Amino acid sequence: MNFSKDFLWGSASSAAQIEGAWNEDGKCPSIWDVAGKHIKNNETFEVACDHYHRYKEDVALMKELGLKSYRFSVSWCRVMPEKGKVNQKGLDFYRNLIRELKEAGIEPLVTLYHWDTPVWVEKEGGWKTSKIIDYYLEYVKAVVEALSGDVKYWMTFNEPQVFIMCAYVMGSFAPFKHRIFTFKKHIKNMLLAHGKAVQLIRRIAKVAPQIGIAMAATTYIPSDETEANIELARQRSFESSVGQGSNSLYMDPIVLGKAPKMMKGVLSAEDLKIISAPIDFVGINVYQPSNPMFKDSGYTCEKKTSMGWVIDGRCLYWTARHYYERYHLPIMVTENGMANSDAVGADGKVHDAKRADFIDEFLTNLKRAADEGIPVIGYQYWSIMDNIEWCAGYTPRFGLIHIDYTTQKRTIKQSGYHYAEIIKTNGEKL
Repeated sequence: MNFSKDFLWGSASSAAQIEGAWNEDGKCPSIWDVAGKHIKNNETFEVACDHYHRYKEDVALMKELGLKSYRFSVSWCRVMPEKGKVNQKGLDFYRNLIRELKEAGIEPLVTLYHWDTPVWVEKEGGWKTSKIIDYYLEYVKAVVEALSGDVKYWMTFNEPQVFIMCAYVMGSFAPFKHRIFTFKKHIKNMLLAHGKAVQLIRRIAKVAPQIGIAMAATTYIPSDETEANIELARQRSFESSVGQGSNSLYMDPIVLGKAPKMMKGVLSAEDLKIISAPIDFVGINVYQPSNPMFKDSGYTCEKKTSMGWVIDGRCLYWTARHYYERYHLPIMVTENGMANSDAVGADGKVHDAKRADFIDEFLTNLKRAADEGIPVIGYQYWSIMDNIEWCAGYTPRFGLIHIDYTTQKRTIKQSGYHYAEIIKTNGEKL
């Protein structure tokens, strides 16, 4: 088997990281707009890649790359800038973006929440309070009613592992809280919001929806491919402390309707019935394996990104396999990419051979999964363009397109052209 003829070759982004226009056309601030000193070099999200004003140029570049799909997020802050108020100007931006994508032959994949909680929602208690469920559903309703005539693919959330555990336990992401003793409430509220959103989308979408969720889904690579070590890697991927936090803590309730050990007594049978509203696919965001994250496993600097993340493409195969064997849902790779120290050369080009090699290595492993019969429906490279990498600021560059943040000039990198050739051959070039 090869990649299917309708395989969703694409790239991804998030609203906060690329849009800019942080206070234009009625948008309210998000928790990242007020992050201040927490962002490296005191950098801000105010302008970012100015995608809000340059989306037509950006879609034209996506078309030049031959993208079949584009995963982006809608900003809650643009759509619901205050309690009970729907901002039509905010929705108009996404209507226009989607129209541009459709005219370019690019399928829009919409993420409803990618970490940018409105400040007014956070002041009400954020993910700690159950009130956020109703606020989120009101926002989802406005978006789906406005956009679902042209959108088939929906993702309720991006990486709850990060926006709950990193933001409300470790305090390393906005809103930088340390709620060690109450974080289970945050998880419960997020899970209920997901399940109710799935039900809502099914009920009101104008086009029959395909609904999923994008998970920070790394798993363990077995030390060799004997049955015993494959089973050990599988067990660690879902039952170890790392595996639970990355995978089963969220996915078991969502897909299996089962409360993991940590949530026993927190999620009732009625909660689980709501949370496990059927979804159509699972999105996996995969950057590095679980194995070497907590110890030096002998990877050289050549096999690490500029952020120190390990490069081992096998993790994409094993994550797709482990997830499919446990949850039996089609797999979409909703994020996969690498940070590199890219610059425009004297010849006006960006020579990033390391990223091209990265793409080849990871896609070869994804193709293995497809060849073995795992239903892989798409691959979204992270990211379409360089952008602000949350607290790390603008230094890490993940994009297929280089952004000069002073002039906002866009330059397709050599890896972008390389990826375009892979798309053109539906992966046969690998």
